[in-house]
Amino acid sequence: MLSKSAMTDKSLTTAETPSGKGPGDENFPVGSIFLPASLRPHVAVFYAYARAIDDVADNPILTPSEKVQRLEGFEDAVRGKNDDPAFQKGHAIRKSLIECGVTVQHCCDLIIAFKQDATKHRYEDWSELIDYCNHSAAPVGRYLLDVHGEEPSGYPASDALCNALQVINHLQDCSDDYKTMDRVYLPTEWLTQEKVTPDALNNKYTTAGLRVVLDKCLDATDDLLLKAKTLPNKLKSKRLAMESATIIKIACKLSQKLRADDPIAHRVELNKIQFFSCCVSGFFVGLKNR
Repeated sequence: MLSKSAMTDKSLTTAETPSGKGPGDENFPVGSIFLPASLRPHVAVFYAYARAIDDVADNPILTPSEKVQRLEGFEDAVRGKNDDPAFQKGHAIRKSLIECGVTVQHCCDLIIAFKQDATKHRYEDWSELIDYCNHSAAPVGRYLLDVHGEEPSGYPASDALCNALQVINHLQDCSDDYKTMDRVYLPTEWLTQEKVTPDALNNKYTTAGLRVVLDKCLDATDDLLLKAKTLPNKLKSKRLAMESATIIKIACKLSQKLRADDPIAHRVELNKIQFFSCCVSGFFVGLKNR
């Protein structure tokens, strides 16, 4: 039976609403061969949990209150407050966290972000957007550092990298996010300054004013990436250094492509050759930095 705090339809056997997305749909490698083999299963469990709660937040059929109720059920599972099988991925990550000695806070911070996605669709300024990213993206990097036994001193650079990736993803999907979920992750302040309304995201091409806003976001993102580039040297794990260097390369390349291309006309992403090149380059950068 589903917990009362999670949903009202007790005929359901799972709180999940799978979108069909998986590791291959991400901009960055998930649990790649760079990571120690012993940790990859735990990273996979973490990703499965994050994917499940993200899918709930993005489900176009559920009401905001239904999304929040299901997300709270997942949080209860992570915290050990329910044993409802409908939240299996929450129970699985709880078990993994206990085995690895990692705090549940990162998983709960993701819940904060996805509950916000259910109810908040606009962000006034860059600071407010980054506050969202600090819950939706930064916890992923912090989890990876913790599961590798790294020091918290690496958090700021890791946060910068994860937040940059989140903003890049927002820019890639800015048109679809608006059309399907009425979400706008571009700072309202910058849109107003350029006399741009969210309806510009419905166009076939990027307008001049919207291009200015996108470039402002990329300028701020590149500042984050400058801080992120200090991360590999802060890490004790050679493998994690390679992984992080690779992700930094991917993020920098995506930022460049978003400047040169039109994310309204089509989704801007790396092709297989560019992705592989970033992986090879990141491998050697991470190795050299050690």
